Amino acid sequence: MGDDSEWLKLPVDQKCEHKLWKARLSGYEEALKIFQKIKDEKSPEWSKYLGLIKKFVTDSNAVVQLKGLEAALVYVENAHVAGKTTGEVVSGVVSKVFNQPKAKAKELGQEICLMYIEIEKGEAVQEELLKGLDSKNPKIVVACIETLRKALSEFGSKIILLKPIIKVLPKLFESREKPIRDEAKLIAVEIYRWIRDALRHPLQNINSVQLKELEEEWVKLPSGAPKPIRFLRSQQELEAKLEQQQSAGGDAEGGGDDGDEVPQIDAYELLEAVEILSKLPKDFYDKIEAKKWQERKEALEAVEVLVKNPKLEAGDYADLVKALKKVVGKDTNVMLVALAAKCLTGLAVGLRKKFGQYAGHVVPTILEKFKEKKPQVVQALQEAIDAIFLTTTLQNISEDVLAVMDNKNPTIKQQTSLFIARSFRHCTAATLPKSLLKPFCAALLKHINDSAPEVRDAAFEALGTALKVVGEKAVNPFLADVDKLKLDKIKECSEKVELVHGKKAGAAAEKKDFKPVAGRTAASGAAGDKDTKDVATPKPGPVKKAPAAKTGGPPKKGKPAAPGGTGSTGAKNKKVLETKEIVEPELSVEVCEEKASAVLPPTCIQLLDSSNWKERLACMEEFQKAVELMDRSEMPCQALVRMLAKKPGWKETNFQVMQMKLHIVALIAQKGNFSKTSAQIVLDGLVDKIGDVKCGNNAKEAMTAIAEACMLPWTAEQVVSMAFSQKNPKNQSETLNWLSNAIKEFGFSGLNVKAFINNVKTALAATNPAVRTSAITLLGVMYLYVGPSLRMFFEDEKPALLAQIDAEFEKMQGQTIPAPTRGISKHSSGGADEGEDGDEPDEGGSDVVDLLPRTEISDKITSELVSKIGDKNWKVRKEGLDEVAGIINEAKFIQPNIGELPTALKGRLNDSNKILVQQTLNILQQLAVAMGPNIKQHVKNLGIPIITVLGDSKNNVRAAALATVNAWAEQTGMKEWLEGEDLSEELKKENPFLRQELLGWLAEKLPALRSTPTDLILCVPHLYSCLEDRNGDVRKKAQDALPFFMMHLGYEKMAKATGKLKPTSKDQVLAMLEKAKANMPAKAAAPAKATSKAMGGSAPAKFQPASAPVEDTVSNAVESKPDPKKAKAPGGSSKVKSAPGKKVPSKTSLKDDEDKSGPIFILVPNGKEQRMKDEKALKVLKWNFTTPRDEYIEQLKTQMSSCVAKWLQDEMFHSDFQHHNKALAAMVDHLESEKEGVIGCLDLILKWFTLRFFDTNTSVLMKALEYLKLLFTLLSEEEYHLTENEASSFIPYLILKVGEPKDVIRKDVRAILNRMCLVYPASKMFPFIMEGTKSKNSKQRAECLEELGCLVESYGMNVCQPTPGKALKEIAIHIGDRDNAVRNAALNTIVTVYNVHGEQVFKLIGNLSEKDMSMLEERIKRSAKRPSAAPMKQVEEKAQRTQSVNSSANMLRKGPPEDMSSKLNQARSMSGHPEAAQQMVRREFQLDLDEIENDNGTVRCEMPELVQHKLDDIFEPVLIPEPKIRAVSPHFDDMHSNTASTINFIISQVASGDISTSIQALTQIDEVLRQEDKAEAMSGHIDQFLIATFMQLRLIYNTHMADEKLDKDEIIKLYSCIIGNMISLFQIESLAREASTGVLKDLMHGLITLMLDSRIEDLEEGQQVIRSVNLLVVKVLEKSDQTNILSALLVLLQDSLLATASSPKFSELVMKCLWRMVRLLPDTINSINLDRILLDIHIFMKVFPKEKLKQCKSEFPIRTLKTLLHTLCKLKGPKILDHLTMIDNKNESELEAHLCRMMKHSMDQTGSKADKETEKGASRIDEKSSKAKVNDFLAEIFKKIGSKENTKEGLAELYEYKKKYSDADIEPFLKNSSQFFQSYVERGLRVIEMEREGKGRIPTSTGISPQMEVTCMPAPTSTVSSIGNTNGEEVGPSVYLERLKILRQRCGLDNTKQDERPPLSSLLSKPATPPVASSTDMLHSKLSQLRESREQHQHSELDSNQTHSSGSLTSSSASTTNIDDLKKRLERIKSSRK
Repeated sequence: MGDDSEWLKLPVDQKCEHKLWKARLSGYEEALKIFQKIKDEKSPEWSKYLGLIKKFVTDSNAVVQLKGLEAALVYVENAHVAGKTTGEVVSGVVSKVFNQPKAKAKELGQEICLMYIEIEKGEAVQEELLKGLDSKNPKIVVACIETLRKALSEFGSKIILLKPIIKVLPKLFESREKPIRDEAKLIAVEIYRWIRDALRHPLQNINSVQLKELEEEWVKLPSGAPKPIRFLRSQQELEAKLEQQQSAGGDAEGGGDDGDEVPQIDAYELLEAVEILSKLPKDFYDKIEAKKWQERKEALEAVEVLVKNPKLEAGDYADLVKALKKVVGKDTNVMLVALAAKCLTGLAVGLRKKFGQYAGHVVPTILEKFKEKKPQVVQALQEAIDAIFLTTTLQNISEDVLAVMDNKNPTIKQQTSLFIARSFRHCTAATLPKSLLKPFCAALLKHINDSAPEVRDAAFEALGTALKVVGEKAVNPFLADVDKLKLDKIKECSEKVELVHGKKAGAAAEKKDFKPVAGRTAASGAAGDKDTKDVATPKPGPVKKAPAAKTGGPPKKGKPAAPGGTGSTGAKNKKVLETKEIVEPELSVEVCEEKASAVLPPTCIQLLDSSNWKERLACMEEFQKAVELMDRSEMPCQALVRMLAKKPGWKETNFQVMQMKLHIVALIAQKGNFSKTSAQIVLDGLVDKIGDVKCGNNAKEAMTAIAEACMLPWTAEQVVSMAFSQKNPKNQSETLNWLSNAIKEFGFSGLNVKAFINNVKTALAATNPAVRTSAITLLGVMYLYVGPSLRMFFEDEKPALLAQIDAEFEKMQGQTIPAPTRGISKHSSGGADEGEDGDEPDEGGSDVVDLLPRTEISDKITSELVSKIGDKNWKVRKEGLDEVAGIINEAKFIQPNIGELPTALKGRLNDSNKILVQQTLNILQQLAVAMGPNIKQHVKNLGIPIITVLGDSKNNVRAAALATVNAWAEQTGMKEWLEGEDLSEELKKENPFLRQELLGWLAEKLPALRSTPTDLILCVPHLYSCLEDRNGDVRKKAQDALPFFMMHLGYEKMAKATGKLKPTSKDQVLAMLEKAKANMPAKAAAPAKATSKAMGGSAPAKFQPASAPVEDTVSNAVESKPDPKKAKAPGGSSKVKSAPGKKVPSKTSLKDDEDKSGPIFILVPNGKEQRMKDEKALKVLKWNFTTPRDEYIEQLKTQMSSCVAKWLQDEMFHSDFQHHNKALAAMVDHLESEKEGVIGCLDLILKWFTLRFFDTNTSVLMKALEYLKLLFTLLSEEEYHLTENEASSFIPYLILKVGEPKDVIRKDVRAILNRMCLVYPASKMFPFIMEGTKSKNSKQRAECLEELGCLVESYGMNVCQPTPGKALKEIAIHIGDRDNAVRNAALNTIVTVYNVHGEQVFKLIGNLSEKDMSMLEERIKRSAKRPSAAPMKQVEEKAQRTQSVNSSANMLRKGPPEDMSSKLNQARSMSGHPEAAQQMVRREFQLDLDEIENDNGTVRCEMPELVQHKLDDIFEPVLIPEPKIRAVSPHFDDMHSNTASTINFIISQVASGDISTSIQALTQIDEVLRQEDKAEAMSGHIDQFLIATFMQLRLIYNTHMADEKLDKDEIIKLYSCIIGNMISLFQIESLAREASTGVLKDLMHGLITLMLDSRIEDLEEGQQVIRSVNLLVVKVLEKSDQTNILSALLVLLQDSLLATASSPKFSELVMKCLWRMVRLLPDTINSINLDRILLDIHIFMKVFPKEKLKQCKSEFPIRTLKTLLHTLCKLKGPKILDHLTMIDNKNESELEAHLCRMMKHSMDQTGSKADKETEKGASRIDEKSSKAKVNDFLAEIFKKIGSKENTKEGLAELYEYKKKYSDADIEPFLKNSSQFFQSYVERGLRVIEMEREGKGRIPTSTGISPQMEVTCMPAPTSTVSSIGNTNGEEVGPSVYLERLKILRQRCGLDNTKQDERPPLSSLLSKPATPPVASSTDMLHSKLSQLRESREQHQHSELDSNQTHSSGSLTSSSASTTNIDDLKKRLERIKSSRK
């Protein structure tokens, strides 16, 4: 028992942790008692148990756990610190209590959760419970749902966030467990109770049975609004008070509360946003413009379906809206108008506030379209405009709406008024301020007098609605002139109106302003009917009733009551009465006298016009007394003033009488209800006397009194215009002085600046200095109120005057606006609403600006100007911006409609040219001043992008951006900026400059704000991340801004927002919040607003007047240095560090669909170099890790921020893999178009891919590898070399993936490694791959070993690094690997080395274990069974390898077309099957002569027959021995071991003169071709086969067809065999590509000749043959090597045009083929060797200069050539001029001139309007230039004839030339030479002529049609100048070019692409290179090639750098040693055949 007693002594908290369950039980019981006893919630005792509570609830013993739960519950309820334990305890409850079988445990667990919610920890609890829903244990899931349901039913939807629960509901309904589904149903019912129909949409896709059950349950729910029955601690005190109130006095407040409760959740919030922009039909924008309305309808219907989604993802909808707007505005089909309107409705409803930026564009169009009468169109338009209204504010669209109000069309007027009425219903007194109401009332008042009754009714309804919304007090001043009848009608309408918000006053109404949108969406659907009165939503109905009972206007809380209804009397009520009396009809003099005599003593009236001044004076005294005693209601003001004006009236000569008279006028105005009618009677007189020395003051006093009675604005306007309509300067100056004073006394509200400006200008121009001085003083006073914008009006005054004005303004600078002392009682309705209308001065200010005369500039913003601003050339862009600045300058003040300008300017804010960015900012600053407050509507689309510029790396750009933002904010106020997510999105961007500038700006602006912007809370999470930013300045700015955020949001909200932070961050941030709480400033108080506004108005003024002109100079001079004055702009921070330029994304608010049009990679000059330096200097982490840590990712993100588009970076570093896929897709799209950018950021891109290699998602990996393949292909095309840094940070990680289990991935990685060898030397790749063989992953080891084998096979032994010995020793280790695949790979690799290096391998490997050695020897033996051609190959390899080493892998990218990569591939495809590899190598160049020698008997008819056939004359009978085909076959079997010779043999039979032999051979070849695995065997024999084929075609054409004896069916059969074979061949792309130019040329010739053969058409199946040929030709064009076929066609066209015998039809078909090629060009351009094609075109143009082409009968040749060149230009752009390298003397080439012209033409003009003129001009130039060229050309030729080497060539050229230009004059050249030379030339020409003529006759016997042979190609350009010329005499420029290239390469210089022209060695060995030499010539020259090849080999071994030993060489010789032997054997064969 000793143990037991031990724990009894322990203190309670230790017992709770004891390992004995009894001890713990006892501990929990005692703890429970302690907890119940502690009364003080802050007692230190609680803290002891902080760490233990989790153990209380998770105890492993069920009995003990129950007790623990009880104790925990009490703890949570009473302890102040309990909140800290929320996360761990609730997660413990979820995992360890909810799975208990005991119901009691579960109940307690739930109670604990609910208690945590009560102590304000709802979010944390909910988070844990939602995590519990993912549990595998259904009990836990059920308990979690049940707990959530209880929490919701008890605390209500305000505390429990419904959105996350609703998100998981559908998943719960799909659960396999019935209890979970049942519980889900219960919670769905509970949620429905709180949010009603908002739940329907999220659950629409669940099982229909479940949905039906739910519907049934929902119907049963009571209809009343639910109330929470349990409250948070903070609410409980409030609740107690509320209950007291309810018991005391009904539920006045409660009603309000419920009202708040119901719409608290908005269905919209619960929906997932849908992205629709990408789903638009691809051809939408074309279709919407289509001529046919059906097509337009289809386009619109597609959009309509998409916009039916109730919530749309933000994006750039500008184009879509523009297209829809166009349909609404311009489409003639009304059905489509309605449809487009529906689409706009859908967009507005789905985007809500995000649609606001487009509202301004669409509203005017829709309103103007109301001219349509059709009800369905009207209804659709109404719905659209109502939906659009909800996305914006009335303020924003007011300009547009008011503009339409003046339209002449009554329907438009009616519908606009109805729209205004509906809009007013959504407003509250706060959102419909006087400044907004005034213009609307003015416009509507015009309408109530309209002739059309429907317009009048609509206007009444709108005015009635306004009356209802803001109360009579606000509207009455505007209705002063309306007669009673109409006034009653307005009131009647007002009573009928149902408001959307209910009629709540002040704050409540404001609070609800943005909530009931949900209800509204439903209503907007129903709002279609014409009778718009029903539009109000059903919900707010009941809410409205309570307040309706209140009297008069709504009383304001905490303020003295405003006047009630019209019934109440007293001084305050004067306003209401006066408004009625103000409209006083003008009375006649008689009536006035009558009225006056009733109130004045009779003597007084008699003496008025007495001639004695004393009597008149007495009369005035009596008059004054009478007026003083009179009661306001009885005083007939008009009658009295009429009496005063009675003769002598204002012409009174006695100053005393006059003074009295003026004093009386003032008294009447003060004491009576003085109307404007009365004022007009006296004002004239007052103005007349104002300049009087003695009476002036009295006149001013009277005027002031009248101004007070009739409002200063009206009085002032009257007075000033009267003063300036007379000539008296004294009166003028005094009037202005009075006005200056009056403005100070009355304030500026309502004054019409426009009216004064003109008069002030007149005054400034006056000759009288006093008038000028008064005018300047008045301007000074106005300046106080209007601010700097006033100066704009006077900029064109004389400089001296302007200086005076500026001096006056300067004086006013520091002064505050005096508070108005007069006019308040009447204007402010009793002064009571100072608080409610605290913005009064503000409005006054904006009123002023509203009154400035504004110019409409939208017509000047033309599409040309907009396109100029967006032009590619920065100079043009600058011109465009200059123009805009000019337009704004000129207009001074502009209207808010500026057309397409915002989009254009927005694009320039992220211009790559910083000077233009600054200029744009200056323009935007100007724009803000010029547009005034109306700039508000552009904040979202232009203001926010300015903020983005604050992230620029250049200090001066940021300063300019800040100045611009300040200029804007001054005009707009801060509300617009803080609405919506835009600002928070900006703050989210991790750009240190942007963050610090933006936070600094907010810290400056927030303190002045009085109302809290609702969306400010969205910035808080980003503010917190700024507090922890890596940049110190950002952290400091964030700390400075904290108090100002807190001032608006309060500490509670801010602290709550820390909930989502990591625990460590949270503690830090909370500490900062505590600190900020202490420094938190008080919120700006209401009255202070006036003064702060005054300060705001005047302070910036210091800079403004000066900076306006400065800006202009800056923008014109486009200085790049910051402007000194601007740097001082308010808030401009000067200590900002500079950083790498950061891309400014064009659109910020739209997260996923920002404007993605810009480049995705920004080229930062020297960015890559700098990054490498940083890495070397260890400033940043070296990219080296086993798994990527966060700091690497962060570092990469930072580095990328400056050179990757923001949106792309967000996608690239998103946590969700789908975003990575999006990023990859975008990168693939931009790869081709942004080569420089990609290369500039290559290091970062590759690093990012290494991160992707650590991802587990296969789809991302596959896409990544796909991109990498494209990337490396591009890099090799661009001839780029990977840097060491790029390679080392990428290749090791790529090699990891080669061990992937998935086959596809391994294959892709190998393909990438293969392509990498083209951009990074194989010798450097080797160590990386070697490193990969050390991996633990056996697949990776095997693959790496295989890869090493491929490298050795392709590049020889030199790739083995560090030395072959070391490398091979390492490889050999793997022979003993335990994995079979690895062993095999190692063995194969060493066998490969053995094949390359021979016996030496064993030396290099060193000692191997016996077992390994025997395996290796065995493998080598097996592979060596077939004789190896290794030595041959090695020679070749050596040549290539050494070269590659010397030129640092240059050659790898630039060898002949069948470059290393294809070899590597070949090696790869063979790796693992060395036997096959051997066989392939052998087959390539083995010709089994023994076979042929032994076989003279049977095969006699074959090879020699070919040669024979060519030499015999075709007309002689051909003796063909009967071949015995059967006899041949036995040999085939013997020969199968020797594929190559077999194929050679069969091919030779194809050209047989015997049809059946030929068919037999063709059938065998067809069999090979049709089997994919065997087709490969044909590789290397294609040319040979094609030659044989078209020889056969010629044979048929020339011989068989002419042979009557032959059965034509046989011929058809042969044709079908040939065509079938060819089609099979040309379907295999790899084989088709092997066909060379010469062969293709002859093939095409044969096929076209066949198509034109009329004899075939007459045969039965002839048509079928021709159709097949057609098909074949298409195949040939598409599948052959595009360079070769294009070249062949050009040569063929040239020949066909030259040959006289050729039919025009032939040329036409060739051209058709060329056109088809041109059509294929866009897809094939990258695979074409342009240099070669351009050489061919050049030769063509040389043979056919333009003049000669024009002489052709058909214009097609010239057009074909032009089209081809034009297409090439279009596809390649200016780069095409770099491809003229193969043309020797470019200057002489017509082609270059032609291309230059084309380029210039396409540069000058995007369209092709001026094509024709260019052609004409060009031809003229050509004529001139060609004459000059002719002389040069002839001089060149004679030079050649004179030189020893080139005599023959020169003569041949001269002959050609004379033949071509028969009229050419060569006399001048011969004249200067000796007689001998002249006769030599003539003789030479004759010889050539004879040769040529003779040659023309030969072909008939050879079976080659004449066209072929007459190759009229100028010799120098041909690579092999003539047929016989194979013994190497020709030394054309190409040879020197070749040598030059080799030298360049040796020196490490770059050559342009090498495949432009094959190297010399291959020219001599490759049969197909001569562009024109036809394939028959190849046969002639085979032997001589063999001879040369020997010399070559010796040559290449001596100096392998000098030549490439080309791959095709191998096909022509078997090995160097037996060439002589070969020759002898060939001779033997020949002789035996004879």
